[in-house]
Amino acid sequence: MKTLSMRMVGLPAGEQIPVLGQGTWGLGEDPMRRDEELTALRLGLDLEMTLIDTAEMYGDGAAERLVGDAVVGRRDEVFLVTKVLPEHADRAGAIEACDRSLHRLRTGHIDLYLLHWPGPVPVDETVEAFTLLQQQGKIRFWGVSNFDTVDLRAATAVPNGHSVQTDQVLYNLARRGIEWDLLPACQRSGLTIMAYAPFDHRGTVLRHPAVIAVAERHDVTSAQVALAWVIRQDGITTIPKAAHPEHTAENRAALDVRLTAEDFADLDRAFPPPDGPSPRWPGPCRT
Repeated sequence: MKTLSMRMVGLPAGEQIPVLGQGTWGLGEDPMRRDEELTALRLGLDLEMTLIDTAEMYGDGAAERLVGDAVVGRRDEVFLVTKVLPEHADRAGAIEACDRSLHRLRTGHIDLYLLHWPGPVPVDETVEAFTLLQQQGKIRFWGVSNFDTVDLRAATAVPNGHSVQTDQVLYNLARRGIEWDLLPACQRSGLTIMAYAPFDHRGTVLRHPAVIAVAERHDVTSAQVALAWVIRQDGITTIPKAAHPEHTAENRAALDVRLTAEDFADLDRAFPPPDGPSPRWPGPCRT
């Protein structure tokens, strides 16, 4: 029997998911890169990074189609996450959008279905649609993305809102705003944070001298330091994108990095924690 070494994090419902998954924003859009992207995703499954995150918005469905091809024959291994656009999130629209995603993903169910960001549809209507999708067996769990503390409080207050499993948000060394109020609130309630863009959107974290210095101290890469920092505490999972197999392997090796008190102090000086509340999430977001 295979010995599992992947660290796991629990959702409120009790489901265990990998602390390190795979993101897909920007994948599936270039036919010339498709084979390499498929190889990268499948390698991630081999390395126990079995959480794959995508969205109907990514490449207008191209990323979902790529993921569907990547998991053929291995669907039972995968915890599959996708997202519905806010403009599709009314009762009828969310159900139709979910059906389209299921078709592109070539699967009978989605493990975790997220509202991509707060939008014009009342959240109680979206939750009603998600609840119906659960009853139909099309999704197992649901959550939200890019919700700040106020948005999350409103979502959990509606009927069945207590069933929310995660808030997928921007979080990395350079973007620590959730540490002021959202992260502590989620930790108190047991809600899982799914951190996207762990290297920041333009990879600025990876080029910072402080990150490079810590990486050299451990003989690892800046990407591995950035990932190890994001998943340093319980209740957080992250979904870095890797378009190349070597980057997938590099990401997976971040689980072996053990940052020290000196490392954390150096990184805090370079990237100070927030000293006040952050503004509401800017939407639309692309992850």
